[in-house]
Amino acid sequence: MFETILIANRGEIAVRVLRACRELGIRTVAVHSTEDRDSAVVRMADQSVQIGPAPAKRSYLNAAAVIEAAKQSGAQAIHPGYGFLSEDADFAEVCEANGITFIGPPPAVMARLGDKTSARAAMTEAGLPLLPGSVEPLADAESAKRLADSIGYPVIIKAAAGGGGRGMSIVHEADEFARTYQQTKATALQLFGDGRVYVERYLASARHVEIQVLADQHGNAIHLGERDCSVQRRHQKLVEETPAPGLPKELTERMGAAAVQGALATGYVGAGTFEFLVDTENDFYFMEVNCRIQVEHPVTEMVTGIDLIAEQLRVAAGEPLRLRQEDVRLDGAAIECRVNVEDPRRDFAPTPGLLTRFVPPGGPFVRVDTHGFTGYKVPAAYDSLLAKVIAWAPDRPTAIARMRRALAEFGVEGPGVHTTCEFLDQVMADAEFAEGKHDTGLVARLLG
Repeated sequence: MFETILIANRGEIAVRVLRACRELGIRTVAVHSTEDRDSAVVRMADQSVQIGPAPAKRSYLNAAAVIEAAKQSGAQAIHPGYGFLSEDADFAEVCEANGITFIGPPPAVMARLGDKTSARAAMTEAGLPLLPGSVEPLADAESAKRLADSIGYPVIIKAAAGGGGRGMSIVHEADEFARTYQQTKATALQLFGDGRVYVERYLASARHVEIQVLADQHGNAIHLGERDCSVQRRHQKLVEETPAPGLPKELTERMGAAAVQGALATGYVGAGTFEFLVDTENDFYFMEVNCRIQVEHPVTEMVTGIDLIAEQLRVAAGEPLRLRQEDVRLDGAAIECRVNVEDPRRDFAPTPGLLTRFVPPGGPFVRVDTHGFTGYKVPAAYDSLLAKVIAWAPDRPTAIARMRRALAEFGVEGPGVHTTCEFLDQVMADAEFAEGKHDTGLVARLLG
């Protein structure tokens, strides 16, 4: 096992990784920007290294600075968390070249699966079901429109290098296609430096369901069940849960087997997530692979009792998986709500600022992953996620009731600061959600 790990991230995931390291007796190094010098992870880490000013491009995305911090601190490995450099194949390759272990899949695997078109091609070869659409990036608007016309509307145009719910547009009518295609390409180029896009059929009433996998360097892979991520705003998740309500066990088992099949076929190593869409006929289709730990990994941990970060570290250190598929037991139901510093009444506009009061909920079977504290100034430079509230119960109705109690207890105050707690409680109280009959359109319906 590693003696020292550098955590190349910030916020709640940096704290989460630090805690797993501490339990395994691993020394931690936190890198931080000038804006985050007083952050929770900096206070908790064994060592901290300032790597740049507030803008992420000059700090958390500055690969050279991160590598230099690892060398100076004696870190043998880097945990990238999620976001930032976590799915950057070039960064993983640079780590390898410098004799530093990147805690994630091999660079070539990440490059193949991180590009959505090559990932679609890989899963086609592996035998996973895909929605009708293009496997290769589309060369021009004319060929793209011919494909869209043959698929039938609505279709969705997606950036090949996209992620985080960005770089995608829905087209409902043929006469909208050319304009939307050009807009999406321009957006993709601006956001990701890559203007390649592809087209696939759009499912208006789909469920977004993902499968957590673990794979080692010795050809072993397992899945840890599914997570439903259908409660979203602008294609970004707000609520995640396991098991997925209302889906037949036979279906989720087939999805799990398909994810393992895809992982083994591509040589995946580490923790990863295979994302699928499930239609109203309970047919499922591969969507993408996230080559990293997910924001919503705690719900899987709550029902399996498996520390996913610790397993990531063991696999990266070369250890074989300690679990076989038959050893995985799913117990009860868990729900995660993302508490963002945002105002839902203003289209979820971020509301950063000083927290004059921060009192997270507690009580039986409630977990809070956060980097917040009273006196913390939530910066405007980064993602608005402040905390994740996770509730476990023997059954889903009790988990919902427990979550509502926890959200009501959460005290966050500060000048101009708003959170999504009240809106999340509205989701929990919604009859459609309570019955497990919701889909990705729920948030839009609740907002009118």
